[in-house]
Amino acid sequence: MPDMSASASLAMTHLVSFAKEVDEDKVTPGVLGFIVFAAMALAVWALMKSMSRHMSRVDFTQAPDPEAERAEAEPADAEASGQGEKQDAGASSGQGEKQG
Repeated sequence: MPDMSASASLAMTHLVSFAKEVDEDKVTPGVLGFIVFAAMALAVWALMKSMSRHMSRVDFTQAPDPEAERAEAEPADAEASGQGEKQDAGASSGQGEKQG
């Protein structure tokens, strides 16, 4: 490393001495772990802000669908009229059996 300046060599000697002081049995995430964690925190913050903005634009009140109301009312009317027809048909067939 002949092209190293005096400040770079001084920094290297401090880093090497610091590395010797660090306990080798101790596991730490280091700078890379901090950078990854900070990036994930920023991403979650941005997503929450975006979701909040989109949720504020949503209109939760819903107008009733007239076609759905008509479709719900028709089976109820058909069941009521169908039961009446079945009773009328049963009464007329019962009368036919009595006569015949």
